[in-house]
Amino acid sequence: MGAIDIVCNLYTEREVAEARTGLDETFKAQIRMPEDMRGGVSIPRYLEKMASAGIDRSLLVAVRAGDLAVRGSFEIEYSRVAEVCAEHPDKFSGLAGVDPFRGMAGIYELSHAVENLGFVGAHLYPHWFGLAPNDRRYYPYYAKCCELDIPIMMQVGHNLIYSRERRLPSVGRPITLDEVAIDFPELKLIGIHIGVPWTDEMISMAWKHENIFIGVDAYAPKHWPPQIVHYLNSYGQDKVLFGTDWPVIDPERAMTEINAMDLREGAKAKLLRDNALKLFRLPESPEAA
Repeated sequence: MGAIDIVCNLYTEREVAEARTGLDETFKAQIRMPEDMRGGVSIPRYLEKMASAGIDRSLLVAVRAGDLAVRGSFEIEYSRVAEVCAEHPDKFSGLAGVDPFRGMAGIYELSHAVENLGFVGAHLYPHWFGLAPNDRRYYPYYAKCCELDIPIMMQVGHNLIYSRERRLPSVGRPITLDEVAIDFPELKLIGIHIGVPWTDEMISMAWKHENIFIGVDAYAPKHWPPQIVHYLNSYGQDKVLFGTDWPVIDPERAMTEINAMDLREGAKAKLLRDNALKLFRLPESPEAA
């Protein structure tokens, strides 16, 4: 059985042309993105990458990156992600981006995305809003996620300079999830991007709270901090989920490097597939049935 990539961005020629990626050319060069990818990658080409990597399903983020009233913010509309998922239902599922400045309209849209469009979770980029994960302006969305019984993932740790036109503060210390997990014990929280440079802090939160999980995306596996590798391969094997943050990490590279690791078979299966099936209740999971 193939892997599940829990963090995948739409990065086609359309999104690049419409400036809906948040990545400038300097950042693309910084992550050593191949020249032939910088203008976008079509869905058929990306599906070939998934197949080559052994990835069965990718969760596509309908990104909401900042208040649209602020220059440099952008979004990928729910309808766009829903369209791609509908064309390839056996390969993609949607994640609904959260914008705390949209008020009740955003709450209704989140409900619509899950109940009518089939989205399987929510997604939040705290740094785009300058608000730490424990800011009360997110709380109505956390409550709605509990009601809908869906996970919410959010970037924790620092963030890089994705665009020189919009430099964002690093507001996502993993320790800020502590208060959220206490206030919402039923909420499934996933801290993505490993929590770098506060990886130990992220591990401590996942160890403390049964409802906090870790997404190991946005960093090539061979560069994962050794403590996260130990955690996912031992006492934390039920708490860590694989992702790429495509186009930041190429799926073929990610899977090649994971396969080269000395991981226990059971821990590897949970990392790549089983934990995601359980948390997101994907079509392939017993929970969905």
